[in-house]
Amino acid sequence: MTHISENENENNEDGNAVPDAPVWSGSWVAERLGVVLDGDDALRGMLGLALRRNPKRAHLLVSNVLGKHVPQLPSVVYAAGHDLGVRVRNLLGDEEAGRAVVLGYAETATGLGHAVADGVALAPYLHSTRRPVEGVARAGGFEESHSHATSHLLLPEDPRLLAGDGPLVLVDDEFSTGNTVLNTVRALHERFPRERYVIVALVDMRSPEDQGRLDGFAREIGAHVDLVAAASGTVRLPDGVLEKGQALVAEHEGHAGHEGAAALPLPQPRQGRGPIGHVDRVGRVELGWPAGVPDGGRHGFTPAHRAALDAALPGMAARIADALPESARSGRVLVLGFEELMYAPLALGVELERRTGAEVRFSTTTRSPVLAVDDPGYAIRTRLAFPAHDDPADGPGTRYAYNVAGAGFDAVVAVVDSVADTPELHAPDGLLAQLAAHTGHVLLAVVPSCTPECAPEHVSERSRMLPEPLRGPAFSSYAPEDVGWLLQDLSDVTLEAPTEEREEAIQSGGAHYAESLPVEYQPSERYQELFHAALDTSAARIAHAVGTVTETVLAERSPRPVLVSLARAGTPVGVLMRRWAAHRHGLDLPHYAVSIVRGRGIDANALRWLAARHDPADIVFVDGWTGKGAITRELADAVREFEAAGGPAGFSPEIAVLADPGSCVRTYGTREDFLIPSACLNSTVSGLISRTVLRADLVGPDDFHGGKFYRELADADVSRHFVDAVAARFDEVADAVDVRVKELLSADRAPTWEGWAAVERISEEYGIHDVNLVKPGVGETTRVLLRRVPWKILARKGAGADLDHVRLLAEQRGVPVEEVDELPYTCVGLIHPQYTRGATGADGKAVASR
Repeated sequence: MTHISENENENNEDGNAVPDAPVWSGSWVAERLGVVLDGDDALRGMLGLALRRNPKRAHLLVSNVLGKHVPQLPSVVYAAGHDLGVRVRNLLGDEEAGRAVVLGYAETATGLGHAVADGVALAPYLHSTRRPVEGVARAGGFEESHSHATSHLLLPEDPRLLAGDGPLVLVDDEFSTGNTVLNTVRALHERFPRERYVIVALVDMRSPEDQGRLDGFAREIGAHVDLVAAASGTVRLPDGVLEKGQALVAEHEGHAGHEGAAALPLPQPRQGRGPIGHVDRVGRVELGWPAGVPDGGRHGFTPAHRAALDAALPGMAARIADALPESARSGRVLVLGFEELMYAPLALGVELERRTGAEVRFSTTTRSPVLAVDDPGYAIRTRLAFPAHDDPADGPGTRYAYNVAGAGFDAVVAVVDSVADTPELHAPDGLLAQLAAHTGHVLLAVVPSCTPECAPEHVSERSRMLPEPLRGPAFSSYAPEDVGWLLQDLSDVTLEAPTEEREEAIQSGGAHYAESLPVEYQPSERYQELFHAALDTSAARIAHAVGTVTETVLAERSPRPVLVSLARAGTPVGVLMRRWAAHRHGLDLPHYAVSIVRGRGIDANALRWLAARHDPADIVFVDGWTGKGAITRELADAVREFEAAGGPAGFSPEIAVLADPGSCVRTYGTREDFLIPSACLNSTVSGLISRTVLRADLVGPDDFHGGKFYRELADADVSRHFVDAVAARFDEVADAVDVRVKELLSADRAPTWEGWAAVERISEEYGIHDVNLVKPGVGETTRVLLRRVPWKILARKGAGADLDHVRLLAEQRGVPVEEVDELPYTCVGLIHPQYTRGATGADGKAVASR
């Protein structure tokens, strides 16, 4: 058998070998059957041709970028789908993309569909399956007209996944007639009607007549249908091609002297590889698959699952690389998936390609029987046949791996799910033994099979039914990958009340501050100028603090932390920490924002949601700054109460903050009390999101806390500008950050709580007798001026530009600023004690001192 290579050579007139243009891998079939492939210039590069025994269609279009029959670079396979997904997102717009569901077809397009969903980024993913799962009800199904295995099942964990009215994005590797798409849309539209469908394929090979049928069907059901394809064309078939193809298959099977009409020739082992079943060539690697992350889209795969998998991929790829023989790490390595299990091995292959010097390729096993012909003009050069090893519902049968034998792989990483890790897999005629005959080393990696009960046992049904995070641009002005908000959207509810009215209700005990919202402060032109001047002055200082706290987290807490910012002051800091990790280390850290309310604790449903999808030990809570440490204590108490009530254990209540002037935490960027420009504004520097809301008539026991998205303030929004301005200074502070982190890691950073002691002293000295009405630090003082009824501002004598905005706000509200010696903070805001609206001054702004 000829060794498979990517190029074929021929001799010139002098007898010297010269490179020839690559032979099209469809020429063998085209010449013998008269099949003609017409279409885009890219079409022949994407497709070859082969033959199969099938009563409906003898020829097979073999994709070079799908990762099914032809081993290909994982990055090429992934990009083919991801790029299509980006086109879909651009077509729909972010708001519609956020309401969409992506549906891929089993078996060949499960990985393609998943990569498309990654490109869309905002939508969950589901693929059809031919594997029934005990105890899981069908949410739908349809038939594939030309396939050898026709029944498709839809088994989402949450049937509501298909019940929405957003766009449905259907993904297949090719459209030959469009019948499968028509069957799918017809079956789903009857149960879950919607207004828009997007059809996605690598190649659109429909005839003009078939194209017209799809257009007519769209008009019939009153839906808008778009088509997105990487290439298009048609296959011209001569009369009698089916019979000619079947005769050609029979002829070549007969020459092989083979085992039966439906089976196809088994290539012989390559010379020097040894007998089948050499156990010393088969090893196993433990991946460390992240808990709660499905193995694929059979039951649904959400953007949160995607973030958790992305976080775990580098570690899993490193374990694979370490388990490979030294010779294979710089040789040819095949990552071989298993039938519908395409995305997980593809993602591992992409990461392995990134981090090793090996020439990595990716393909998967398949149910589809195809004729193998060892000719460079034929797409399927070799074939391995082996018994099914996953106890399939339709009974035992033969399975196949194409273009693996003879490809010169130094190692094959076989990736299966745990359902398929059976004695048949390890049998003398099983897949592992077949692979061992054709490569130097076989490494088995097993991904845990996920059913709707695959989440950790302690996760309740309630937590699994909680909604996915809200993301921009539908909710917040941040990019969708920057942060997911574990909140419910209360944007249409009127929650704002005048500041004086709120203050009186809060201090009288008639209301909690989280039950209403202050009217959003609209900065004057002068105040906006102060914000931008402060940002210009402090961007590098903030970048240094961001780098310091992020590097400390990576060194001490987790190499792949899940950032959970305390909404909303912590959110810009979480976004910046995520940006630093990506910029300096190439990490794509998950980041969520959750609600914590003084006196009410953290959102317990958000913690349940996080524990269902991430290891609680990897969760790092993030906030902007500490004042007296009230939220630090609140979080510690809330986590203890959550665990005592039976919630998942393992969350660390230690907060990572940008600035810790109160000396309340161990993990910080700085302990200086300086102006952080994100403290100068409200929603317009925090993604246009309000403070969080917790009110019994709006937030039920099974709901996330609430929040509002102030879309109407978009013209004043500087959220992304703030983040971009700080991130632009990362490189210039990198060396200084490295020095500072080394110092901190060896220093005593135990909290002294000196800020709390100072607040208690001020509370008594000024006759307030309530530490909650004393707000220390620049950030907290700014909040007092923006949201509460301030009594007076204490400013450290000699404080400079850091207080320019405080002085301006105080002037606008008629609040006195008192300079104080020996103040441990740059400034402290005092809320008027025992406030009533009668305490306001004649102009309605100033609050009279008692």
